[in-house]
Amino acid sequence: MRVLEGDPREWPEPTGPGTAVTIGNYDGVHLGHQTVLADLAERASALGGLPRAVLTFDPHPMAVMAPEHAPRLLTSIDQRIEILDYLGVDTVGVLPFERIRMMNPEQFVCDVLARGLGARVVAVGSNFRFGHDRVGDVESLRAGGTTFGFDVDVVPLLEGDGPVSSSGIRTMISTGAVDEARQALGRAFELRGEVVGGERRGRSIGFPTANVVPPTGMAIPARGVYAARARIGVQLLPAVVNVGVRPTFDGDLEVIEAHLLDFEGELYGDEIGLLFEHRLRGEQKFEGVDELVAQIQRDVEAARLLLA
Repeated sequence: MRVLEGDPREWPEPTGPGTAVTIGNYDGVHLGHQTVLADLAERASALGGLPRAVLTFDPHPMAVMAPEHAPRLLTSIDQRIEILDYLGVDTVGVLPFERIRMMNPEQFVCDVLARGLGARVVAVGSNFRFGHDRVGDVESLRAGGTTFGFDVDVVPLLEGDGPVSSSGIRTMISTGAVDEARQALGRAFELRGEVVGGERRGRSIGFPTANVVPPTGMAIPARGVYAARARIGVQLLPAVVNVGVRPTFDGDLEVIEAHLLDFEGELYGDEIGLLFEHRLRGEQKFEGVDELVAQIQRDVEAARLLLA
């Protein structure tokens, strides 16, 4: 896969027969996004096997326009690129929003789609908006296509109980509905972070944990206990993950602790991924350590069954 970064006006001019392009934040690369990518693949094939390109943004536009309202992200830009590569995308153009935010729709079409990527077909969702102040829409994109020689495919929004959207999936995760998020994403929500030293309370009660600190701005599941898989390199290991403040110990700082069921060793300083499969229960305060240990044992048994 080719990754283009920086100001798109400085990207190398494309060669070859052109590109099939889609545009969007693509945070999460959920099933709705995958519907657009599948449509793009069909059109690319019909036009002689054009390479597929995805234009995405880093940082998220809201982080530039209104940082206080910026959403928590489902995927880092690195995760997004990995998923798109797995799905067979040939080129990812990472647009720095602060560099392009003042472009009007005509400039965007000319400098990014036509000159930057040599677009022959552009596939977007029916709610697509672009350009300064989001004044561009599907019709203005079609007008640009007439000028620069590309077709526009409008893909209907994928419907579940409602349109599948990144914002909807963020709500699922923030309320602990990781099973629903898994269905909308087409895979388990994965939170990556560095393993750091902790208070070693888990080790003292027979359940050592890896304390995971994700980058700022990532979506975090609601407080509670989850059956998950831990990604360590190429390994996927069953795990019980606690998100919360450890009220039994009168904690006040939210932590993410993963007890890996079939692992021995140290992970300090490593990055691991936590794939949240099922919510086991909410956060609870127990009367004492013995009651907590008994519950963790039940959580481990439940997780083993669910992840088998």
